[in-house]
Amino acid sequence: MALGGTLTATAAPAPAPVPEAEAEPTDVLVFSRTTGFRHSSIEAGVAAIEQLGDENGFAVTATEDPAAFTTANLARYQAVVWLSTTGDVLDSAQQAAFEAYIADGGGYVGVHAAADTEYDWPWYGGLVGAYFASHPATQEATVHVEDRANASTQHLPERWTRTDEWYDYRTNPRADVKVLASLDESTYDGGAMGEDHPITWCHDYAGGRAWYTGLGHTEESYADPAFTTMLLGGIRIASGASPADCRPENGYTALFDGTQASLDAWEQAGPGGFTLADGTLTSFGGMGLLWYPVTPFSDYSLKVDWMMPGDDNGGVFIGFPDPQGDPWGPVDQGHEIQIDATDADPSRTTGSVYSFSAPDPAVRDAALNPPGSWNSYEITVHGRDVEVYLNGVQVNAYTSTRDIALGHIGVQNDGDGLDINYRNIRIRQDGDTPVTDLARNRPVTVSSVEPGSGHTGANAVDGDPATRWGSAYADPQSIAVDLGSVRTLERVRLNWETAHARSYSVETSVDGVTWDEAYATTSGDGGLDDIAVTAEARHVRVTGTQRATQWGYSLWDLNVFGH
Repeated sequence: MALGGTLTATAAPAPAPVPEAEAEPTDVLVFSRTTGFRHSSIEAGVAAIEQLGDENGFAVTATEDPAAFTTANLARYQAVVWLSTTGDVLDSAQQAAFEAYIADGGGYVGVHAAADTEYDWPWYGGLVGAYFASHPATQEATVHVEDRANASTQHLPERWTRTDEWYDYRTNPRADVKVLASLDESTYDGGAMGEDHPITWCHDYAGGRAWYTGLGHTEESYADPAFTTMLLGGIRIASGASPADCRPENGYTALFDGTQASLDAWEQAGPGGFTLADGTLTSFGGMGLLWYPVTPFSDYSLKVDWMMPGDDNGGVFIGFPDPQGDPWGPVDQGHEIQIDATDADPSRTTGSVYSFSAPDPAVRDAALNPPGSWNSYEITVHGRDVEVYLNGVQVNAYTSTRDIALGHIGVQNDGDGLDINYRNIRIRQDGDTPVTDLARNRPVTVSSVEPGSGHTGANAVDGDPATRWGSAYADPQSIAVDLGSVRTLERVRLNWETAHARSYSVETSVDGVTWDEAYATTSGDGGLDDIAVTAEARHVRVTGTQRATQWGYSLWDLNVFGH
């Protein structure tokens, strides 16, 4: 984002350990020994990987000889591909050598029947992620691509229809791996895992990296560019050449899942906007902000996948109140986690808390995929503490001086020619009871309504920032909301229209009869009042005792946040 004016910058966080930057793979071992069923596609698979090596600058050694598994020999390779291996293929000494290879940072790629291998070697079962259980007849099915920022799956559509032999697994690996793609069992016959059927995943394991796909049974797979590109991405992830967030991901709620229906819940503030195609938002014009108005969030992990085609500019915004159509409000009241490859100011480059905290540059550069490739942010907010993870690596930590503990999130369209793409925006709040607006569409009682107007009390809790409650032109006046049951309250937000209160109080009540004062002021100046409240209550009442204008009291929104 380009921004004029002066902002106070703070020092970068204490240096984190710098991960060793991995070069492109130069040597890959393909192991395809079988002591059980042998797939006729193995030879096609070896040829396809050899072609990938020719096209991408790495040598491929193909073998079915377990004697290749020695400590000295394995040290030559950045990744070892287990290509439809079956049965017991290594002895105990060879197993120990492979365990040591992984512990030293080596990479494992498992293809299809690699999960039908070494059932008596528990360490290997953890490495592959799950053992094979069964499969129906080879048939067409639809793959749901869950992670479209990963180097192995970013080229794929959200729903990928193809023919293969669809494995069921003895256990569901999701709790321990990052699931990249899963099967829609409603699209084929004979699936046995149910609604959650992972089929491709990655994870960090025992000091190294592992990537596995259940695809690859058919010979035709290895002539399919979509599949071979996925396989190349898996090799690059396992070798460390492509940064990837392979941490398990559970408990997230999709805010934008690639569908128009999910996008319809968002609002655009300011000029420009976004187009939607193939589950991807592409920015145009600006400077504007696409933000999520349904509810603000507190104590959360926000994940956003993003890609800039070239030297472009954008960012993810956190911790801001309703911008009321003005994209500059979040700049002043929240924070932007910047996306910009080339700004000379380190506090305004990718991974920064814009103008406030620079990322560790060495850590950021090692974790960053280049322009034209997808990356993933995880942004955690706990109180005023912000942490920024890039492709699973922490690159920034910052304690804000702003009140960002509860706020909205958004993504920026910075301007013409500064194009950014976003996908798969999801959030996880801490605890079992996330903070929500408890007042939304609840019954409201007001002391009066502006004569001759439709500015009823219900307008203040309808979630529409363009409607308001307006009172008669007299003091005092009040508005009260019934939350339906006793709830735990954390904040009350009052978004005043021009006619606001100079003096007012906020009160809470369990029964609507006896009230406790939670806040009072005699110097209200309108705008947005964000008030911390700690109470167990069913009712919240705002009573104005002195108007700041000749008009009545006027509230765009009355929000009560809690759980």
